[in-house]
Amino acid sequence: MIDRLCVVLATGLGISYIALPAVAGRKWTGSGFMGSVEGLVLWLLLPAAPVPYWAVVLAVAAAACWICGRADRALGTHDNPRIVLDEVVGVWVAAAGLPRAAGPALLAFVCFRVFDSLKLPPYNRLERLPGGLGVVADDLGAGLVAALAARLILWRWTWV
Repeated sequence: MIDRLCVVLATGLGISYIALPAVAGRKWTGSGFMGSVEGLVLWLLLPAAPVPYWAVVLAVAAAACWICGRADRALGTHDNPRIVLDEVVGVWVAAAGLPRAAGPALLAFVCFRVFDSLKLPPYNRLERLPGGLGVVADDLGAGLVAALAARLILWRWTWV
């Protein structure tokens, strides 16, 4: 029963099972994209003040490590593509501290999707960590790099 609940939570209440078409002839489930969209929608519900915001993000990230680890074992794989709770938390890191407006939110989303897809060093090595920590940690790393990129882009736009 606990494993089933973890799978439901880790798959974004099943959002990762929504089928999307193939992109550029490549099989693409779109589950990471859907998890990121879910994360962006839920981001609007997070506290705006920095301390409560980070308290929620850190608590959910810690819980996500355990939940994703249980879901991974239940699904019989490591970092199953249907697990999207890590994308939800990654988007929250990417969008932390940004104004709650469409432009900055979209920029954080795009930056996160780019860096999550590229899996650049050194944060790509984090997925080698055991269990749920490995599932979540690389997305937190991608979120940090995306947050930096989004802020640099926004800073540049303000000086144009």
